[in-house]
Order: sequence, then C-alpha cells, then structure tokens
Amino acid sequence: MRPFAKRLQDIEPFRVVEVLTRARMLERAGRSIMHLEAGEPDFATADPIIRAGQAALARGATGYSQAAGIPELREAIARWYEEEYGITVNPSRILVTPGASGALLLVAALLVNPGDGVLMADPGYPCNRNFLRLVEGEAQLVPVGAAERYQLLPGIAEKHWQPNTAGVLVASPANPTGESLTRAELSGLQSLTKQRGGFLVVDEIYHGLTYGFQAPSILQLTDEAFVINSFSKYFGMTGWRLGWLVAPEAAVPELEKLAQNLFISMSTMGQYAALAAFEPETRAILDARRDIYAQRRDFLLPHLQRLGFDVPLTPGGALYIYAGIERFSRDSQRFCLDMLEQHGVAITPGADFGRHKANTHVRFAYTTSMEALEEAVSRLERVLG
Repeated sequence: MRPFAKRLQDIEPFRVVEVLTRARMLERAGRSIMHLEAGEPDFATADPIIRAGQAALARGATGYSQAAGIPELREAIARWYEEEYGITVNPSRILVTPGASGALLLVAALLVNPGDGVLMADPGYPCNRNFLRLVEGEAQLVPVGAAERYQLLPGIAEKHWQPNTAGVLVASPANPTGESLTRAELSGLQSLTKQRGGFLVVDEIYHGLTYGFQAPSILQLTDEAFVINSFSKYFGMTGWRLGWLVAPEAAVPELEKLAQNLFISMSTMGQYAALAAFEPETRAILDARRDIYAQRRDFLLPHLQRLGFDVPLTPGGALYIYAGIERFSRDSQRFCLDMLEQHGVAITPGADFGRHKANTHVRFAYTTSMEALEEAVSRLERVLG
C-alpha cells in the first residue's frame, strides 16, 4: 500500500479520547470507572432544545442549509452578543460551523500559508496545533505557567514573535487551565498583531462557563479579530456538532467558499434546535447547570490540593483543574494509566496539551456528578493520601 501523507507523522493522537475509549472498555468489562477525563458536559441537552429539534424533524427540515448557516440562527447569535456584551455584530459576519473544530479549520485554511507560524500558549487545546499542521503551518508553542496565569500575554507574545509568525491564537477561558484574558490583555494582543501585520484568533468556547465574572469578548474591542465559539460547552449540545465563527466582513466570502467545499452545510435540524438555546427558559436551565459546575469545582479543588496536587490558581472558568503531580510522579502518562487501570479514576495526561512541564501535569474535568467526584476523591485518598 502506498505510504500515507507525511503530515500524519506530525499529527498526534487526541489522548483524552484514547483515555475515554479505554475507560469505556473497562466499564464494559464490569469495572467501576470515575470519569474525570472528558471535557464534555454530563448533562443531556436541555429539553427546550430537544423539543425544537424534534419539531424541525417533524416538519421536514432535513435538507441542506446555506453553507454559512440558516439566517435565523445567525441572527439569533447576533442578538446574543447584543444582550450579553452590549455590542452590535452584523449577522452577515457570523458563520455557523460543524462544531468549534469546523471554525478552527476554516480559520487555519483562510489565514495560514505553508511555513507560517502561529503563536499559542503551551499548555493549550491539542487539536489547534494539528489543524495548523494539516494546512502545512507551524504551531509556535510558548511555554507559560502560573506566573502568566497560563496565558499568552501581550508582552510574551511580542518576545516570541518570529520572522515567520503570521498571527496569534489564544483561548479565554482556556483549556486545560480555566484561565481568562482581561480586557486590557486582549487589547494588547490586538494592538500587537495589528502592528506586526498579523491576525488574532480568540477561542471563546467557554464563555458562559465562568464563575463569578463575565469573560470579556475581543469583539467588544475590535471588528478585526476572528472569534470561535461553540454550542457544545455552555449550551450543552456536544453531539449536535454546532459552533460558529465571527469574522471581519471582508473575510466572509472566502470563508463561505471554504465552507461550501469542506462541509456543504451543517445539520439543518440541529440549527433549528439551536435557536431554542437562546430562549429564556433554556438560559435558566443552563445558568443553573453552571452553578452546579461551580459547586463541583469548589469541592474538587481543595481536595486535590490537600492530597498534594499542585494547583496554584483557582480556575475561573471552563470545566477543568490543571494540576501538578511532581509529588507523585514525573511521568503523567504512566500516572494516568495507573490511576485508570488500577484504581478506576480516569484523568487526562498533560502530554495532551503541549510540551511545557507536560510530564508533571494532569487535567481533571469536573464534568461528572458530585457523587462520582466524591468517590474519585476517596479512591485518590486511598492511593495517595
């Protein structure tokens, strides 16, 4: 058989999926597994969204939609920005995508030439660097730690800008750390990229999942940045595979051309279902779930710290706790394997999120019930206490 494309040698597996697959295999074999690995909300999609999807199916909304999404959903997203952030976003600048991953792929294909580099924080969401490799670009990973709140701050980005750097990709709140960028820091990144003739992409998929504050959107500061968002996290629609991209007006025709070729369209019935995500009834459900996530974080964090995990910052958003394990191990993959195979606790190794101190970090996701978290802590205590 002819050899596969060379790029595949550089595209790493998504380790959290491998952990989840193995955990489910153990469950099928009769083992009790506490799932703290996957960044997927454990709540089923809210009932008003399900009912809207069922109604769309019942009336026959099963054909292709426009490549940029149905107009009603693009308009609903624009209203959401006005209600949440007090800003006006023209619906024509919004493209509905097959998950945030589809939006990231569109942005990579639009902005990155072969050999171009994109600065991003290390640790960070693993698929971003693989999307760049797919379009023959380069992920320029910048090591950041607690002193930088695990974020690619403007001064750090400026220091690491290279001759082939084309732009910056940041996430706020971030996976795996839950840390956010301030309004001033977002402004600094926008100024830097504009000064250098580059682009700025901000992943905002965990907006709505912040605890005690609202994360600022880059769209409050500029119309020139690219914004990624998703219906998967706050809106709890993971399996529906819907996200969106807000782009500068001039970029929309080229993005639509790419979307036409790459995706044709998104799930039409899913888009009609997503219209209900913005209704007051649904928002009340989603906000109540956010409060539950906060309770879980506030339970899990002190227990991990008491057991000896190094968590110097309280994550302000997202669904994760990024923890140092130097007291126990310097091989996060072996540590996670042992926790899963021997003790039935599934967590994600730091190697999924980059290179910087990856061997001494793991990610806990509090996307499971309080009862499961209590049992997971009990198991960890028996092993590490």
